[in-house]
Amino acid sequence: MSQILRDARKYEETRERQIKDEPRPAFHLSTRVGWLNDPNGFSYYNGEYHLFYQYHPYNSHWGPMHWGHAVSSDLLHWKYLPAALAPDTDYDRDGCFSGSAVSLDDGRQMLMYTGVVKETQPDGSTREVQRQCIAIGDGTDYVKYPGNPVLDENDLPEGGSRFDFRDPKIWRAPDGTFRCVAGNCTPDKDGRILLFSSEDGLKWKFEKTLISNNGRFGRMWECPDFFELDGKQVLLVSPQDMLPQGFEYHNGNGTVCIIGNYDNETDTFIEEKNQAIDYGIDFYAPQTVVAPDGRRIMIGWMQNWDTCNLHSPERPWFGQMSLPRELSVKNGRLIQKPVRELEQMRTNKVSYENVEVSDVIRLDGMKGRRIDMELTLRPAEGEEMYRKFAVRFAQNDTCHTAVSFRPHESILKVDRKFSGSRRAIIHQRRSRVNSENGRITMRIILDNFSVEIFVNNGEQVLSATLYTDLSADGILFYADGKAVIDVVKYDLAFES
Repeated sequence: MSQILRDARKYEETRERQIKDEPRPAFHLSTRVGWLNDPNGFSYYNGEYHLFYQYHPYNSHWGPMHWGHAVSSDLLHWKYLPAALAPDTDYDRDGCFSGSAVSLDDGRQMLMYTGVVKETQPDGSTREVQRQCIAIGDGTDYVKYPGNPVLDENDLPEGGSRFDFRDPKIWRAPDGTFRCVAGNCTPDKDGRILLFSSEDGLKWKFEKTLISNNGRFGRMWECPDFFELDGKQVLLVSPQDMLPQGFEYHNGNGTVCIIGNYDNETDTFIEEKNQAIDYGIDFYAPQTVVAPDGRRIMIGWMQNWDTCNLHSPERPWFGQMSLPRELSVKNGRLIQKPVRELEQMRTNKVSYENVEVSDVIRLDGMKGRRIDMELTLRPAEGEEMYRKFAVRFAQNDTCHTAVSFRPHESILKVDRKFSGSRRAIIHQRRSRVNSENGRITMRIILDNFSVEIFVNNGEQVLSATLYTDLSADGILFYADGKAVIDVVKYDLAFES
């Protein structure tokens, strides 16, 4: 173990003890100390879920990237382990960027990540050369492979950028060989995903360009994931600098799901449909794992690059992950639902049926900042269609966050402009949703400093972080016109 990694482990252990009383998300993984962004190495190994993450322990702003590490038995209760990787070699001295994990036949776990080295260019500017590296360990301690880097600029196809070559996602093919996809771009910054193969996980070769952006979704494509699901092949990517396409792609740094078919003989990916993964404000760089029971589970960084550096530098930690989500493909669309383990935390059920909402109403027992609420919305019989419906939560005299629906346009909006932020950041996102005569369903999950809204049984999800003091726990319902709701609310009991 290098002295740099040893120092990082000592620091995070000491600093963590100093901030134990800091309010945090309950069941969304936050960083141990310092800064967190992309999930890395999401895997199931030795009977536990392992989640690594981009990590700067020494400051709550982005800095030289380490790999943080946590484990869980249920995807909701997380235990911190010591930092897994630190930038401590010649080939990664300026950062251990994102990557993934896979189990080896001998019982060890292999991490594949992007090593970064800053290089001065002829014009005096500095750029980051990015190469793929390996570390192997036992679930706690990892040793970097002496032959690193295992993929570099010499392995790229013609025109491939050595400055944008990152985020390998590794898996085992049915024949036992190793495969990985990685993000890359052309000289004009157009994104593409490259496919590599290896017999042993150590010696790699370029196979082909799996898919090219061709100017459709932003520019550089980051953090790919590639897997089979419900008879279809799914590619998840996070493009940079996307232009909006109506209500479908409206985050400059967003997430895209491409669904199609895959020919294993020719490694050909045939696209069929594409969609946004999350329609809210804060979601990026998702990664998936296959659970022991066969579920494909996804988790993402619950933040937005356009707002993540607006917090106070004095804060001892920054960043959280999304709620883990179970994935499926139905009718050519990616469906996301909260992991079923969350239902085991439900307590204090409060339910109402056939409640008429006109103007603003409160319902007894409807409050909380750590809740799971299911709501069915429909128009009142014999009345004109309501013009707008809204749920306001994290509410007090001055603050609230809202989700609203306009049936005539079939537009759902999440709005946090009154959530307590002291900066003019991104506050709203809209999405077109399916509705039948003004009827939709929503499942709204709050966890202290975040909300995730699952629409129509997971057809769409809108995620947002909140800045409201935890004492703001009111919930209100509003309608312009007359609407009817059925609503069930559970508190989510959490013991760390």
